[in-house]
Amino acid sequence: MHVIASVALAMFLAGTGVAHFLAPGYFRMLVPAWLGRERLIVAVSGAAEVVVGALVLVPSGRQVGAWSAAVLIACYLVSHVDALRRARPDRPKLLERPVGAVARLAVNVLYIAWAVAVARSAA
Repeated sequence: MHVIASVALAMFLAGTGVAHFLAPGYFRMLVPAWLGRERLIVAVSGAAEVVVGALVLVPSGRQVGAWSAAVLIACYLVSHVDALRRARPDRPKLLERPVGAVARLAVNVLYIAWAVAVARSAA
């Protein structure tokens, strides 16, 4: 089962990384304004996701890649906590409301747990 979870994580990371380049506008809007340099952050994080996904895919790099994925996804928590801080119930988009922001945060915590589980199973 851990091979399926590992390959799925690798494909998820690589696919999301590629999406950073195919739909950069979406990912730029996730970057907190106070961080600035949205284009650079989106490009670097997209490239990092592709590289980390490739590491997870290769059995010899799986443990390092999965731990790297956990750290990378944990870095994204800054964005989700910022979204929660700015969320308002009257916003038109669900992800801009408190319930949507909490869901984003929870899902990313689950992604971190997934990466940690893959890293531990690769040990």
